[in-house]
Amino acid sequence: MSLIALARSFLFVPANRPERYAKALASGAGAVIIDLEDAVAPDAKAAARTQLAVGLVAMPAADRARVLVRINGGGTPWHEDDLLLLGRLAKDGLGGVVLPKLETVAELGRVAAAAGPACALLPMLESAAGLAALDVLAAGPGVTRLVFGNLDFQADLGMACGPDETELQPVRLALVLASRRAGLATPVDGVTPGTGDLAQVQRDAERSRRGGFGAKLCIHPAQVAVVNTALGPTAAELDWAQRVVEASRNAGGVTTLDGRMVDAPVLRLAQRTLALQAGISG
Repeated sequence: MSLIALARSFLFVPANRPERYAKALASGAGAVIIDLEDAVAPDAKAAARTQLAVGLVAMPAADRARVLVRINGGGTPWHEDDLLLLGRLAKDGLGGVVLPKLETVAELGRVAAAAGPACALLPMLESAAGLAALDVLAAGPGVTRLVFGNLDFQADLGMACGPDETELQPVRLALVLASRRAGLATPVDGVTPGTGDLAQVQRDAERSRRGGFGAKLCIHPAQVAVVNTALGPTAAELDWAQRVVEASRNAGGVTTLDGRMVDAPVLRLAQRTLALQAGISG
């Protein structure tokens, strides 16, 4: 699987702050999203494209593979220029594209054509219309993971969620189910807006893992380590998984461990736990 498919943490950095690119890449984040959309004012977007193009070329190739760009959505005045830029960035080794407020497979196809087959596409669910089209979008060309834009989704529906966002649980489950049906990597959960409240980040990331998400968006470097730890297996889980795999291998089939049956579903869970740890630390 690609680095982007395995990443646990996706850290945003504004495209017009190229001096922050290297710091973001060194933060421990599995992937970095250089943002041309919300983080860049309208009058700065043209310059930001130039800064991004120059900054990407200056990066080591291994870092470029971990970089995604969040473009401006279809229907905005900046979308067409962003698509033109994608072709150039893809040739320079860009890892992927985040598609905000995506609602139609036609728009997805246009971005896929501009970015080329080597770029991973990550559609963001941020509206009721996007939710209605989720299965179609998940099965679209080039899609690697789905991303939840939790704040924009609340705004689209006029919701006023509490800190734990219990009201959004059905939507999160829809993302996990659509990802599974389409054979995608686990989806990426939305942001925790409070940059200084790392306890809330941990609670949110633990909720993400319990709910079937494999990654989370971060808006500050301080959030990255918390997210990486919360979304990874614990030492106890790794020990259990290793013992399950060994017990199954030694038995040649169904067996028992710690007084519990180890059959095919239990073995698959153990193998997935070990794969999660082996695949990525960030």
